[in-house]
Amino acid sequence: MDSKKVKLKLEHISQSYIVNNQVFDAAVDVSMEVRDSEFLVILGPGRCGKTILLNMIAGLEKPVDGRILLDGEEVKGSDERIGMVFQKRALMPWKTVMENVEFGPKIKGIAKGPRRETAQKYINLVGLEGFEKSYPDQLSGGMKQRVSIARAYANNPEILLMDEPFGALDAQTRYSMEEEVQRIWETEKRTVVFVTNNIEEALYLADRIVLLSNCPAHVKAVYEVNLPRPRNTIDPEFLRLRREISDNTDLAL
Repeated sequence: MDSKKVKLKLEHISQSYIVNNQVFDAAVDVSMEVRDSEFLVILGPGRCGKTILLNMIAGLEKPVDGRILLDGEEVKGSDERIGMVFQKRALMPWKTVMENVEFGPKIKGIAKGPRRETAQKYINLVGLEGFEKSYPDQLSGGMKQRVSIARAYANNPEILLMDEPFGALDAQTRYSMEEEVQRIWETEKRTVVFVTNNIEEALYLADRIVLLSNCPAHVKAVYEVNLPRPRNTIDPEFLRLRREISDNTDLAL
């Protein structure tokens, strides 16, 4: 993994806001690298600034200091090479699964035939073949998140950002979706930056884990996860890493 090139780089990123006429620091001097085709997990307690970092990578917010580089070039706003899956599934309820997944390519002006072919590829990949004509309110929570993932991939991003995408799911569905995301990543081998506050989820999915401090966020530690896939959550090394990371994780405010 070390030999892979750096795909995304955060250099001394800081973010702050004015709250009640006072400056509130959300992130301070955050630097990290994401390697090509890597599954990187950003881990930290609740409200530590994980989503803020992801929003800056996605171009939804501009850092007050530092810069973000994609393939060596500074990212100064939204970039079609970067896709995002949110925790809250922003599906259009009046559109079918197929129409939701093909929406991005349609906006780009891609003809119906090719965009339907692309959408069908990712609908199949996330295991929703046969549900193309279903509407979001006819789907379970896990199925809706699969649609969100398929829609993000249909836009052909080079980097996929995932902001606690399984946080609202029940435990059994969450485990199932973790397996699915790992399977899709192993099939597609795109660069993924995944945010979570769940240590076990981070260890199950990550090539590397970047552990953030409590707010204001800064990088506390980086962990290489060299466990074979699929991961065994009762493997002694898995449990050792889990304890090590847990001992080093700040309590949520």
